[in-house]
Amino acid sequence: MTIQVRRAAIVLSAIVTPILMFTTFCGFGFRLNLTPSYPLGLWQIVPMDRPIATGDLVFICPPENAAFSEALERGYVRRGLCPGWLSPLIKTVVALPGQHVAVDDSVTIEGSVLVHSDIRSTDAEGRALSSWSDGIVPTGHLFLHSTFAGSYDSRYFGPIPASGVLGLARPILTVAP
Repeated sequence: MTIQVRRAAIVLSAIVTPILMFTTFCGFGFRLNLTPSYPLGLWQIVPMDRPIATGDLVFICPPENAAFSEALERGYVRRGLCPGWLSPLIKTVVALPGQHVAVDDSVTIEGSVLVHSDIRSTDAEGRALSSWSDGIVPTGHLFLHSTFAGSYDSRYFGPIPASGVLGLARPILTVAP
């Protein structure tokens, strides 16, 4: 083998190996969480084998809309492989279609206050932050939450389509932020 062929093989393997690793990594549903809403580290998307229930921790692709365009600009969400090149969110399902959600100083679902759901009027940079108004979770939608105080969740963007659910979120190797 000539030096030129050997160099070409090294360069090709340096390009192909990361691509194969990324494809394999994502192909088995593994994702890295680098946000403080849930523990940092390696998570896996586990396919749903039952209907979504309150309390489920899910990976969900956000919808392409004005709220998420602004969230991307402000850095609340990151780029990823979901529609609109958004990253999937890890959130807990706290209300299902037909349930009444009230948003005031905190979130109330069917008359019960949701713990760790205080509403902020500004983000960490001091920019105005609008909250969702009260209402019934529409058919085919979910109301999502994270107990992390700075989480960008349904308190601010409202219910989102359940069709975006990729599966349950299972921590594999994580550390608390």
